[in-house]
Amino acid sequence: MPPLTFSAHLAFDALPNTRMAKATSTPPLYWIVRNSDIHHRGVFARCDIPKDAKIIEYVGEKISKAESERRAQALLKKAKETGCAAVYIFNLNKKQDLDGSMAYNKARLINHSCDPNCEAVQSRGRIWITALKDIPKGTELTFNYGFDLENWNEHPCLCGSDNCIGFIAGVEYWPALRRLKKKFTPKPKPEPEVHLLEKPATKKSRKKVTEPTKPTRPTGSRRGAKPGKTKAA
Repeated sequence: MPPLTFSAHLAFDALPNTRMAKATSTPPLYWIVRNSDIHHRGVFARCDIPKDAKIIEYVGEKISKAESERRAQALLKKAKETGCAAVYIFNLNKKQDLDGSMAYNKARLINHSCDPNCEAVQSRGRIWITALKDIPKGTELTFNYGFDLENWNEHPCLCGSDNCIGFIAGVEYWPALRRLKKKFTPKPKPEPEVHLLEKPATKKSRKKVTEPTKPTRPTGSRRGAKPGKTKAA
């Protein structure tokens, strides 16, 4: 059975026979959420995980195809405007998709890698993240999102693996991606805007302050005079 992958609009392409989605997260037997060096938060191995183990289920809300497209397009628009948005949608069948963007779906936090240790697969109508190999305790869990090459340059990869291709894409697209990268000219970063302060209004001229006079000896008792009396001038 082939692994599941993200499609061009950042949504999962599941197999057509997926029928249901569990509305609760998988108990954290194998996994724990922590800060990630790849991207914000990630999912890590709570203990040693054996190869082929079902680590965490990908869960969410079942929605219609029309609603799926509406949500995907809205978030893509947000991503282009702000650079911050993502769509986590599996194709379930001809009528429904699975939106996994809910907070209880911790599997959505698993980051992409060009050298993954997990993959997303379907098993009896449920979507699982499973181990591709033995995974030591404390290792970040990753899988290849499998993006195609539509808008490929908008999805840089930050996995840091030795064989990182530089952008998020399925392995089958890497030969074509290498050719595209040779022709690709990155967009220059916009220069920071400089905002000049307005010229301050002219203040009314102030009177020149004269230099302070030397302090005079304070009145009061002097040497040789009784306290409370001053010597006559």
